[in-house]
Amino acid sequence: MTIFLTGAHGFIGHHTAQHLAANGKTVIGLGHGAWVEADYRRIGLSDWLNGEVSHANLDALAAKHGAPECVIHLAGGSAVGPSFAAPAEDFRRTVIGTSDLAEWVRLRAPQAPVVMASSAAVYGASHTAAIPENARCVPYSPYGYHKHMAELSLASYAHSFGLKVACVRLFSVYGAGLKKQLLWDACTKLAGNIDVLALGGHGTELRDWLHVDDAARLLTLAATHASEQCPIVNCGTGEATSVREIASHLVACWGGSTSVSFSGAARAGDPQSLVADANLAATWGWTAKQTWKSGLQDYVAWFKSTQTRVGL
Repeated sequence: MTIFLTGAHGFIGHHTAQHLAANGKTVIGLGHGAWVEADYRRIGLSDWLNGEVSHANLDALAAKHGAPECVIHLAGGSAVGPSFAAPAEDFRRTVIGTSDLAEWVRLRAPQAPVVMASSAAVYGASHTAAIPENARCVPYSPYGYHKHMAELSLASYAHSFGLKVACVRLFSVYGAGLKKQLLWDACTKLAGNIDVLALGGHGTELRDWLHVDDAARLLTLAATHASEQCPIVNCGTGEATSVREIASHLVACWGGSTSVSFSGAARAGDPQSLVADANLAATWGWTAKQTWKSGLQDYVAWFKSTQTRVGL
């Protein structure tokens, strides 16, 4: 099977490419990022095109490799913060990029299932318990709005033109290679031998921490469930863990006597609770394999290895 993987240069893209290649798929990557051949082949890509998700670039890949038998779409906005700083750019990458991809698949590869990586950010800030897929979506950030718009765009192509589509709403994805957000920021501070790890927010915020390898497995599995009904599935463990608990365990994995403090100021677009109801994914045969405690230990080990390599 030949799979077009958009956004393959990103954190989740790396792990998804590796998972697909390890399972015998031919993976062709498209997205932003300069890569030499040795580097993209190392993560499992057979080819890589550095550019927009556009008809011209998709045509170029199809001319070289044939039409894809599946498309996994990871390209688009990547986080809440940048969407506040550059909302028009986030809209272009997420909404317009997804619509352009759907139109290209309709014209060039109508039998190929399309799996989109969406986000729990579509649910917004009004939920206090585990969130099912049929919960009302009231996004809390441009990022969340744009992911929801992209879902609706794909659903329109599924319902109107018979494209086989599935949307996977990812919760708090982490793992080796993640160089942003809470874990990266905290480890960067801890590397400075600080006495107090000072973080934003209250520490009581609840999140569903999902290892990237588990996310890659469900993104791959979702292709077999893609249909004209455009199923939406949560990708999370169903376990609510506070940011304070995560930070404290991260410090314990790091070693030393650093304490943790929180500013008490909520960040823009940061809901109090984002935890998945993961029952639908379980009916598909998927459950998370990695626990967050062992996952954080692995993350700290990976982070420290990067500091050793650069001589810090």
